[in-house]
Amino acid sequence: MSRSPRALTPTFSALEFRQALSTFATGVTIVTARDASGAFVGLTANSFNSVSLDPPLVLWSLSRRAGSMPIFTRGSHYAIHILAADQVALAQRFATKDIDRFAGLPWQEGAGGVPLLEGAAARFECFNRSRYEEGDHVIFVGEVERCEHREGAQPLLFHGGRYYTELPLA
Repeated sequence: MSRSPRALTPTFSALEFRQALSTFATGVTIVTARDASGAFVGLTANSFNSVSLDPPLVLWSLSRRAGSMPIFTRGSHYAIHILAADQVALAQRFATKDIDRFAGLPWQEGAGGVPLLEGAAARFECFNRSRYEEGDHVIFVGEVERCEHREGAQPLLFHGGRYYTELPLA
């Protein structure tokens, strides 16, 4: 059997594809960075995954149209916060446009000066190692310089356009 030199043209709409993707439950993250002038940037993302244990690598993706794309592309570091079940309001805040997402939030400075938010289930401070343009997104691969997790934190999940928390099955 020979391999086709390229993918077949999709037989489904963008909406059908999006609906199918929404059946996959994901965790919820906030990715933060600092621009060259020192201003903070952050956004909610559910496109996070581990890549490698040695070296420690993780990935996430961002729409090419995102206003924060130049900051994440040029910056040396970013932090990925895996949100806990009690952080729905924070996830919604960082998904809202045209607000100061950091106003009144407690934070501390991390690697490369990036803001680290409090209360996350886990945090990864990453060196901006590489980027890959694919379709309408850019995939960022970060080399983890520091990580920590909150023992016993319940995860915040996203499925079908809604937030959920983990319920043990057994």
